[in-house]
Amino acid sequence: MAKLRVGVIGCSGIGTTHASGLIGLPNVELAAGCDFVQSTLDAFKAKYQENWGNISLYTNHNQMLENEDLDVVTVATSDHRHADLVVDAANAGVKGIFCEKPMATNVEDADRMLEAAEKNGTILSIDHTRRWQPLWRHTREEIVGGGRIGDVRYVIGTLSGGRAMLFRNGTHCVDAICYFADSTPEWVSAELEDGYEDYNEYKGDGGHDPSTEPSAHGYIHFENGVRGYYAGGPKNTPSGFRCEIVGTNGYILISDKGATIHQGDDVEKIEAPTWDVVGIPAGVQETVKLVAEGGEPVSPGSEGHKVVEIIIGFLTSQQNDNGKIRLPLPRA
Repeated sequence: MAKLRVGVIGCSGIGTTHASGLIGLPNVELAAGCDFVQSTLDAFKAKYQENWGNISLYTNHNQMLENEDLDVVTVATSDHRHADLVVDAANAGVKGIFCEKPMATNVEDADRMLEAAEKNGTILSIDHTRRWQPLWRHTREEIVGGGRIGDVRYVIGTLSGGRAMLFRNGTHCVDAICYFADSTPEWVSAELEDGYEDYNEYKGDGGHDPSTEPSAHGYIHFENGVRGYYAGGPKNTPSGFRCEIVGTNGYILISDKGATIHQGDDVEKIEAPTWDVVGIPAGVQETVKLVAEGGEPVSPGSEGHKVVEIIIGFLTSQQNDNGKIRLPLPRA
């Protein structure tokens, strides 16, 4: 059987983490890398030279897509550049795409990414990383899914510290709320951080400078009766990321450091399973496996799309006296 050919777009930092998930997979060849910066490409090739001796390098993603007959593409570029790359890869016949969060920085881009994936039968997975962390997955699927706290009634997602910008780690926190709510958001309202009263569209730089994006506090009304509360920042608070999932028969507190179930006076630690590969590399491996064997991603484009809709809904609420904004948002 021919090996699946993989290309990485965005070959610094996170892009190298994407590629690391391919190491040791017998059915995969890292065929190509694409980046604007030649020195970044050279370092990427050198890093993986021992694993794959013939990695082609490109500064133009369309040339890579045209020349390399790729089965899987991963996208690790700046936030606002994802859309064209995903659409072009899907239209080029790529079977699976693993794209960094946020899926997009406006709803129109998120729409066309989802449309291109659906039209071409392309698997699209968005890197909301906690969906590939064993503690978070086990808590969602086995503890909440197993009915341990009854029916979920509300979820509080708390994000603090310098990375509490909406499009930086805010996208992870909104996704965590959606993950446990397990429903479609119907409307939102929100208030942005002081000093960002007129912030109505993405003006970030890919998450490097915290001043380019606001933090926010918001409310999410889901159609199944679950309510989401997003407590984000401000950015001068101590760093933290946690969720409280409240059900009819108890509640769960979860962070990256651990999780507990609370029922009356009883507190039980949630023991996570052990995985050999976790986080981003596990997400990349899942995409490869789905292309080879079929199935549905744990973090599909449709879920990433919800997050974009909610975040832009928060910005829209700020511009409408912090009022109720119905979803889906009107399109231009």
